Amino acid sequence: MEVSFHKEIQDLKLGNGETFHGEGILAVTKALLQSGVSYVGGYQGAPVSHLLDVLLQSEDILADLGIHLETCTSEAAAAAMLAASVQYPIRGCVTWKSIVGTNVAADALSNLASPGVIGGTLIVVGEDYGEGASVIQERTHAFAMKSSLWLLDPRPELPKIVEMVEKSFELSEASNTPVMMELRIRACHVFGSFETKDNIPALNSTRNKFSEPAPFVYDRLAHPPVTFKQEADKVERRLPLARDYILREKLNELFGPAAGDIGIITQGGLYNSLNGCLTEAGLSDIYGDLAVPTLVLNVTHPLVPEQITEFARGKSAILIVEEGNPEYIELAVGKILRQADLQTKIHGKDMLSLTGEYTAPVLGRGLARFLSEYGRDPGGLSQWLDAVDTNRKALEDTAVAPLPPRPPTFCTGCPERPVFTAMKLVREELGPVHVSVDIGCHALATFPPFSQGHSILGYGMSLAANSAVSGTQEKRPFTVMGDGGFWHNGLLTGVAGSVFNKDDSVLVVMDNGYSSATGAQDLPSSKPKDVGRGKGLNIDKALKAVGVKWIKRVDNYKLSTMVDVLRKARTTKNPGLKVILAQGECQLARQRRVRPAMAKAVAKGDRVVRTRYWVDEDTCTGDHSCIRLSGCPSLTIKPNPDPLRSDPVAHVNNDCVGCGLCGEVSHAAQLCPSFAQIDIIQNPTAWDRALRNLSDRLIRLFGGETEPMGGKSPAPSGHGVPAE
Repeated sequence: MEVSFHKEIQDLKLGNGETFHGEGILAVTKALLQSGVSYVGGYQGAPVSHLLDVLLQSEDILADLGIHLETCTSEAAAAAMLAASVQYPIRGCVTWKSIVGTNVAADALSNLASPGVIGGTLIVVGEDYGEGASVIQERTHAFAMKSSLWLLDPRPELPKIVEMVEKSFELSEASNTPVMMELRIRACHVFGSFETKDNIPALNSTRNKFSEPAPFVYDRLAHPPVTFKQEADKVERRLPLARDYILREKLNELFGPAAGDIGIITQGGLYNSLNGCLTEAGLSDIYGDLAVPTLVLNVTHPLVPEQITEFARGKSAILIVEEGNPEYIELAVGKILRQADLQTKIHGKDMLSLTGEYTAPVLGRGLARFLSEYGRDPGGLSQWLDAVDTNRKALEDTAVAPLPPRPPTFCTGCPERPVFTAMKLVREELGPVHVSVDIGCHALATFPPFSQGHSILGYGMSLAANSAVSGTQEKRPFTVMGDGGFWHNGLLTGVAGSVFNKDDSVLVVMDNGYSSATGAQDLPSSKPKDVGRGKGLNIDKALKAVGVKWIKRVDNYKLSTMVDVLRKARTTKNPGLKVILAQGECQLARQRRVRPAMAKAVAKGDRVVRTRYWVDEDTCTGDHSCIRLSGCPSLTIKPNPDPLRSDPVAHVNNDCVGCGLCGEVSHAAQLCPSFAQIDIIQNPTAWDRALRNLSDRLIRLFGGETEPMGGKSPAPSGHGVPAE
């Protein structure tokens, strides 16, 4: 896993009246335990990956409370878990990344929402929208409206987030409707404190199981003809019940004076940014003492018409702060006010950005315009915005030259980099081909220095995205997919479909053992170990089971072998799908495993060898082809020590993890022989020292220089040096 929460999760045991200090994800977990849930599950994905990590690392606490935990194989599987609450009065929560995860779960969500639930259900989605997003820019709001799911967007403050988690189950049960809660990345990782309550074991759970199944009631199924009644029930019964609960429990909040000629309606998740801008304008403070009437929508769907009309009554204008497009809330408020015959003017996207994240400057400019138009002096807000623009311009003016773009790239030593290096070498040899890309770390190959990929259609969908291409291209198309995408969607949607339709294409599966891009969570094919749920399922056997005949497994770091296999996959006369299993453990996961073990061994006095690579600056030609072919972050440049040569030389910095790709590239691409392997030996044996002495003597004999025993810099001989 990416982060260990073993220390922090002890706070999940805090009882009534104690104080929890921590971040948003842990607060959500504590709120779930305080709500008496019977089951939890989900699928990893930023920005809520850590929620699943916390649940897994607190499995003993969940077991004590009788909570069933499921690490689901997809978001659809997670959504399907909630079927338990359709028939049984038990509470459950699942989590995933949105919008992409919600897309995957859409079928199950529709069939869940139609009959509704009798036990409270909560779906915590990471709203991956805005500047830090890694997916397409759409909002969860559309799904909530489409399927009549209630959507919460809590004010990003720990006590409010916890309260809304607890209230979400009550809202769900009061209206027999599933509830979604969207958390932006800042809400997931906001720090704070709140007063805790005792954890509540559910009445029915793994410790107190139902003795009999629920009776058969056809009306609880999402199946015609009852689906027609269920549609009416959503609108005629469940919606009014939800609105009554929202009003009664005051889930939405009113800040500022009771009356005023202008007002603001904002999504709860944007409140902190709004308050910061109002503070700059002198209309609030850090404690949220607003001078402008403000309605904070912790529930963004459904809206409560009487609450909106009461807030708007007597005001000349309202600014609606709503991120993204379409402007669902703005349109809904407009309809509510017109139907109530209120002529309050509505502003939103006419003053604020039509798309994108509402950062402080973006929100501040729209707010300043609104205040100015209605006779309020933005004061310090305008000055702050001017200062932001001035600072930005000053940075641009003082820059000697524009900074070069710095695209994201693979981690140092990533096992996927050699595969793309090999693909680049084969492309230079045989020409370009169509390459379908998938979601995951491997999508970074769309950036320099590899710059390849023609489509990204969804997680595990890359092979299916090549289906029509394979029948309309003379050259055999390639597909790249991770092992996470393979188990999520790729095996059936892609591989089975390709075999069934006799498509002639090549699939490269990155078998690195984890769902690496989301924090190294286990997959069905992850190796069993002390921590985690890996079962070691065999990808080779799964491929053979659906009819794949041509399967090659290759060690990623053996670049020449990878080039040869890729070349054969492109040129073989064998028709049908050809699969290359590119094997190499996620380097981050490997380093988290290896480094503590090495440190422990060194402390015990055991002999430990660390491998690194080094560039002979006298041999380096300064061509830098090695950098263009690998893109490793640890392979960089430094000034040439030769005063007669101006080109900088290649240089391996101390981030090197010894994967060996740089040397493999030089060999496979026939570049200059400037790379050398260095073995750094800690707690060396007498034999190690004897070899080192012999090496040093031979080097000095031929006029070379050596470092003293125990020196900081590795000798160019390739032999080990003692511990530092």
